[in-house]
Amino acid sequence: MKTKLPPAIDQYIRAVNARDAPGLQSSFARDAVVKDLDREIRGIDAIKKWASHDIFGVEARFEVRKVEERDGQTTVTVSIDGTFDRTNLPDPLLMDHTFEIAAGKIATLTVRFTPAAK
Repeated sequence: MKTKLPPAIDQYIRAVNARDAPGLQSSFARDAVVKDLDREIRGIDAIKKWASHDIFGVEARFEVRKVEERDGQTTVTVSIDGTFDRTNLPDPLLMDHTFEIAAGKIATLTVRFTPAAK
């Protein structure tokens, strides 16, 4: 999919796929918040630990499927592949990453399973 993403979001997606931890970290504001399913991760140090385990630790790779902008937020639907346990997960695994950008950095990232009817 060829869609122009805001630079911080593009950097985040590229960093995930390149397994570039410093690149991913630099896409976030220092006081950013990640809401990943039922967890809330606050601050760049906690985000670094989250990404190390939940993204780089399972060799996650994202394929952008859809991009929507609404009310100052950008939602990127991605198909996720990697070495994680797929037990009870849908195939393909689609997740929505909803971003709020401030001063050119990711201020908030909310990660949810993509609703089936999307």
